[in-house]
Amino acid sequence: MNNETPRGTLLVGTDQGVYRAPIDYVANSRRVLATDSVLRVRRFDDVVFAATRSGLFRSRDGGKTWTDLNVPRREVYSVTPSPDGKCLYAGTHPAHLYVSADGGTSWRELAGFQEVPSRETWHTPRHRNVAHIRSLSVHPDTPDRVIAGVEVGGVLVSDDCGESWEERRAGLHDERADDLQYDVHHVLALSGDELVVSCGGGLYRTRKTGHSWTRLDDHDHPYFREAFAHNGRLYTAATRGPWAGEMDATLFESTDQGDSLEVVSYPGDGDEFILAWAAPDRADEDVFAGTHTGSVLRRVDGEWTTVGNVPARCQSLAII
Repeated sequence: MNNETPRGTLLVGTDQGVYRAPIDYVANSRRVLATDSVLRVRRFDDVVFAATRSGLFRSRDGGKTWTDLNVPRREVYSVTPSPDGKCLYAGTHPAHLYVSADGGTSWRELAGFQEVPSRETWHTPRHRNVAHIRSLSVHPDTPDRVIAGVEVGGVLVSDDCGESWEERRAGLHDERADDLQYDVHHVLALSGDELVVSCGGGLYRTRKTGHSWTRLDDHDHPYFREAFAHNGRLYTAATRGPWAGEMDATLFESTDQGDSLEVVSYPGDGDEFILAWAAPDRADEDVFAGTHTGSVLRRVDGEWTTVGNVPARCQSLAII
């Protein structure tokens, strides 16, 4: 915790680096890390990581100063530690997976990730005809299980700390669009077995670690970027298609883990696509969201308001 506010600090990962602001005065943000696009800002206990196209960075002082952890590949898209803190995983572009057993001082590639049968089919023209590990997750209920979301490639599961992998992507695609098949943007682990996966071709849930999937959206707004769970409520957002020409951005909330999705109004409704979410640790606190135009929103007493802006697209949020 810092001296700016007793309620916490918001970190915003953007296309221009990481911005830092008091959560009660987001308008007072300043850039604390200048990098290429920040794909993930994630807090684990008192440590914050920023996965960026310029490398993986770590902060131990609430985002004030940062250290480059020198992952072997420059473009790092995802990061997660094991629940016991002994392993740190980093997913890159192109899609390679690395692990560190010393907090990021040295790295070892998990070669089993390259042996997945569909590996040679992972590619998309939008990302230089290769894929990347867009999302990594380890749930405390299953500490040896690592979940990887590949854009474009699907969901992969390892039950031996990343040494070997199984594909769990059957049924995880939009039948109407070949270019959106297995286009995984984010994997939210609600438990060791229950996942909610945001894809370019729909929102999916599994309660069997990917052995079967249920599509949760109604196909009208199939382009999802990230889902978030807090205090018994699921949050997500979608558009009709990627970016401006097909926007019609929509915010959804659910109190039944996605079985039903309620459309909710918010500032920028239709024109601003929510890409990122965060909430303080306390269950009664409000939820924050960041949009593709740089707006930061806050849910207060069930209503969404704009509380500030940063000068670039919000890609990820974290609260410390």
